[in-house]
Amino acid sequence: MLIDTHTHIYDTDFDLDREAVVQRALDAGVGMMLLPNVDASTIKPMLETHERFPDCTRVMVGLQPEEVKGDYKQVLTLMERELERNIYIGVGEIGLDFYWDSTFEKEQLDAFETQLGWAKQLGLPLSIHCRNAFNFMVRILEKHQDGGLRGIMHCFTGTEDEALAYLNLGFHLGLGGVTTYKNCAVKDYLHNIPLDRIVLETDAPYLSPVPHRGQRNEPAFMVDTAKRIAEIYETSVNEIAEITSRNAKMLFEI
Repeated sequence: MLIDTHTHIYDTDFDLDREAVVQRALDAGVGMMLLPNVDASTIKPMLETHERFPDCTRVMVGLQPEEVKGDYKQVLTLMERELERNIYIGVGEIGLDFYWDSTFEKEQLDAFETQLGWAKQLGLPLSIHCRNAFNFMVRILEKHQDGGLRGIMHCFTGTEDEALAYLNLGFHLGLGGVTTYKNCAVKDYLHNIPLDRIVLETDAPYLSPVPHRGQRNEPAFMVDTAKRIAEIYETSVNEIAEITSRNAKMLFEI
């Protein structure tokens, strides 16, 4: 069984065929889909999707960095209350993103550290988004890592040195469709990364793997990512599925 550790199948892009998308995933061998939250508005559709497919989905809650705005403290208060419901397996998707705009840089940093505190307090794993913020990210994780933080660097596409920095901090790398792209540097050194430190994901509806690039992504397409990673490690898709799923189960206690 494959586990998609990061998918947004509750997104409006799936409103017309969500049941078919889930069935295609199951038929392809993707037996579990982990749903990270984005902002206050996505909690309801995410939970409704989980309630509709309780056997093959699990949910997380967190404020995605691109959605950190002037009202972020109110949003965090809402999400902290959500965590009291004990239905969430992780804190995510959280992190730092200074790619498009750094207007709310200070607020992003504060929101990220606040949510790291939740994860430590509750013993929950993290799904971390980092774009154009590696130096900030590492400094914050080094500051807070006392053995109580674990989780995934979602959609990892960085250098080998960046990968090793995250591994040394105790995190796993989340690999998705970008790993199948010709210009992705990860594939050039991935064989140096222990298999027990990677997990698979789609980030659906975004970042479809080859040969589906340009289409809406969905969990079933993760099989193509698994095939590419199996080629890099010179092993079978079954072994990739077994090891990465075991990693995800360990991280999220599922």
